[in-house]
This record gives sequence, structure tokens and C-alpha cells, in this order.
Amino acid sequence: MRVLLVEDDDRVAEALVPALTRRGFSVDRQATGRGTLDRLAGIDVVLLDLGLPDIDGVTLCRNIRAASDVAIIVVSARGEIDDRILGLHAGADDYLVKPYDVGELVARVHAVRRRRGDPVGVGGTGTEVFEVADVRVDLARHEVTVAGEPVALSRKEFQVLALVVAAGGAVCTRERILAEVWGRTWAGANRTLDVHVATLRTKLGRPSLLETVRGVGYRLSVTG
Repeated sequence: MRVLLVEDDDRVAEALVPALTRRGFSVDRQATGRGTLDRLAGIDVVLLDLGLPDIDGVTLCRNIRAASDVAIIVVSARGEIDDRILGLHAGADDYLVKPYDVGELVARVHAVRRRRGDPVGVGGTGTEVFEVADVRVDLARHEVTVAGEPVALSRKEFQVLALVVAAGGAVCTRERILAEVWGRTWAGANRTLDVHVATLRTKLGRPSLLETVRGVGYRLSVTG
């Protein structure tokens, strides 16, 4: 997923860009409002700070919305209710007040894309059936077979497996999986995810298929 970060504060950008990159995003940074409209091609989500040095952020939000249907999330220190209402009326899909947790930002990005019906996660692959060694995952039918034999999975187990398999070896971060499968995060979320993955490994009988990337998430093992 390609993200355009419109942020004039170098300290914020220098912290956020690598944090998002580690979570699987491709991030472009724009330090000024002018020139933003020229960089929207191919962008999935705009993260827009309102306190820009050369143009009012709300005005820029309106201009982006007039020029494109790209998803917009305002990330601003302006936290008053009137500011949030103004930003949403200007065309933003969501509004997050600084300081914020990066995990929450990632969850909101995926939630916004999901609400808009954009092709995130499994739906964005353009492929209905995945085969890894003798494991076959049919997204349309919600069916999984191993060596030709059907494997019964719960809905969430299937969704976790489908996300990781559809990523084709790229890391699926914990934040992304929780956002797309559970739609939220909570104190025990990581433990819940770990249990689902452990159950998947047992049911599939292929414990090496889902590889743990410590501190980040899971990916499809290149060896299966």
C-alpha cells in the first residue's frame, strides 16, 4: 500500500516513515502543501497534517478531494471538536489527533480502506485460489485443502490464513491482521492472534507454513 505523508515537521516524518515502512507500507513524504496534488498518482492513502507552512491544511484537504478519490486521514495536533468536524467536512475519511500510537494509525488506515471498499488485504490480489505445496486456499469458496483433504477452519482462522498466503511471502504485520480480521485491537490482542496461528499450524499439519517474524508479524514460509 502506497502512502503519501504530507508533513512539514522533520522530526515527525523521520520517526513515522520508517515505522510505517517496517509495517509493510511504501511511504512518500511531502514537506509542503504545494506540490501535493502532483504526487497523488498511484497513492492509496494520504496522511495529511493541517499545520503546513505554505497552505492551510483544510484547504488542501478540499483540493485533494476535488482532484482525487484517494483516502485521506488527517493527522493533526488540532484536537478540538470543531477542527475535527471541519476536517471531515473538507473530505477527510478519518481524523487522528497527535500524539497518536502508530499501531492505531495503521489500524485506521486499513479500516478506512475497508470501509471504502478498496482492495486491501486478500481482496486486492486479483487471485481467487492460492496453492502452496499441497495446501490449497480458495478465497471465493472459503475452503482449504491439504493433500486434497478438506480442513475445517473457523471464519477468523481462514481470514488470518488468507491474508498471510495472499501476501505471497511479504510480512503481514500484527497490526494489519488485527485491523482486517478483528477490526480493532485490545490488551490481549497479540495473544489471541498467536493462539489462532498456533491452531492453524495444528489443523493444517504444516507447522512451518506460517513463519513468525519476531516482533513484527507473520509471513508465508518460502519452503512451505
